[in-house]
Amino acid sequence: MIIEDPSRWLKPVFQFHKADTFRRLLFLLIGLALYTSLLAWLELDYWHLRDSHPLKNITLMHGLLGFAISMLLVFRTNTAYERWWEGRKLWGSLVNCSRNMAIKLHSFLNPEDQHNREWFSQILILFASELRIHLLREQTRLELDERPHPEIPDFDRAKHVPIQVAASLMQRLHRLQQSGQLSENQLLLLNNDVTALLDICGACERIKNTPIPYSYTAFIKKFIVAYSLTLPFGYVFVLNWLAVPVVVFVFYVLASLELIAEQIEDPFGYDSNDLPMEKISHTIASNIREILG
Repeated sequence: MIIEDPSRWLKPVFQFHKADTFRRLLFLLIGLALYTSLLAWLELDYWHLRDSHPLKNITLMHGLLGFAISMLLVFRTNTAYERWWEGRKLWGSLVNCSRNMAIKLHSFLNPEDQHNREWFSQILILFASELRIHLLREQTRLELDERPHPEIPDFDRAKHVPIQVAASLMQRLHRLQQSGQLSENQLLLLNNDVTALLDICGACERIKNTPIPYSYTAFIKKFIVAYSLTLPFGYVFVLNWLAVPVVVFVFYVLASLELIAEQIEDPFGYDSNDLPMEKISHTIASNIREILG
């Protein structure tokens, strides 16, 4: 593969954005560099330890444990990414489900029934926005671009708001069916979409409320710290003062993988690595307004 613009490819290497692991680990890296420098001075200049000292053989332990820690980090990263990707697929399904329901309502409702069209347009937009607020555990209310429909109630924010929105949606559909504006078959088709909305909400809650077990993440952190703190004892004999940047780099790689996994295991947040739920909500709003008018 030929890289047409090398500067564009290298830009992320020298760019330290908000979520960059180097920025978040900077003080730990500095502390580890000072710690390794102190050990190097003690072993080389103060104690004058020789290459035959038993501490040199501690590198054998690191060679044996390196495979174990790499496997743990691969499993940890893959598990976290699966959670992030599942969240992205769920919000993609929310986009599709909202569009499908809007298209069905556009076909089923009378073209001149602007009152119901506006109500359904706002309630579908509201569901996506309230789901985002629910997952972020905020207490704010959606600010609609237009004046809120007078028949959209003020939902009880002490309770499950997305369920209340879906319930209002279903009640409205049932009333339209009873009044003859929707047939039973049309109601059944729309009922499947309402059920899909709640299924998406439940799946997102499962990801949000079921984190990776704390004991597992705590063990990996302890493993990385212990592994990195013992590296200088043997590496100083082999690399002398070069052990300082080498140990810092090894810790940076291991800790960064764990930190990235920690950031993406909960895709519903405010970090730059989290899902752009607000952007997706605006996409849903734009699509629904375009369909229902």
